Amino acid sequence: MRLTLLTCLVMLAFASNSVLNRMAVGVAGLDPAFVAVLRLGAGAVVLLGLVLALRGSAALRANLRVAGVGMATLFLYVFGFSIASGRVDAGVGALVLFGAVQITMFAGALIARERLTRWRWIGAVLAFAGLVVLMAPGVGARIDPLGVALMALGGFGWGLYSLNGRRAGDPLAATALNFGLAAPVAGVWLLASGGDVTPSWGVWPALTSGAVTSGLGYALWYRVVPQLPASLAAIAQLSVPLLAALGGAALLAEVPGLRFWLAAVMVLGGIAVSLRRG
Repeated sequence: MRLTLLTCLVMLAFASNSVLNRMAVGVAGLDPAFVAVLRLGAGAVVLLGLVLALRGSAALRANLRVAGVGMATLFLYVFGFSIASGRVDAGVGALVLFGAVQITMFAGALIARERLTRWRWIGAVLAFAGLVVLMAPGVGARIDPLGVALMALGGFGWGLYSLNGRRAGDPLAATALNFGLAAPVAGVWLLASGGDVTPSWGVWPALTSGAVTSGLGYALWYRVVPQLPASLAAIAQLSVPLLAALGGAALLAEVPGLRFWLAAVMVLGGIAVSLRRG
């Protein structure tokens, strides 16, 4: 039960990221690279501060290979996600993102020869069919091909990041290192792109995303994901697009239509089916 509650909390954090970054880039109009710097920088400050206060500097000594892969895949996710957040609605963006995550993590499960029960396969197919329904023509949401492609790239990065997290010994310290290493890379991206750093109210959702729903949310995910089979972790994340769409409707007036609710039943039904044993 505790694992289920923690997983639900992480999914809420992920959905909040979609809404907060949509607010910062798509509504407030901040430069995507600037938002990436704010997000990763805020997360790094909070997480590194917590690690140093609770466990000391010795906790930051990690496997360089795991930390390097974590940094690279985290930045790949943030790069695609940040740009795409200005081009597609929150719910649709989260849908594409976690559809790509599911494919990546299922591929990882197959490569690792993880045992996949028939119910997990059925649940995954049903949930993914729900995503197809939501993306079908006539959904009523703004679909931008480049935005979709970049969000899929971000999903690929996040899927690899999640798989890498299964090797992290200390979730909090590992996440702190990932953010601390990825923040300077985002700074290089900002300088190289010549992005606009003019602040506006969009700074606040970007900082909130970095410090709370990204930094602390990802640390909790690194704690949860080793306890979940890779395939089940992928399926659980399919609930995020539905939560993000609801958040987008409530805060950004991006109201989903009837097709969305049909997809919601299919996705949540698929998650429920995948939890069956045998």
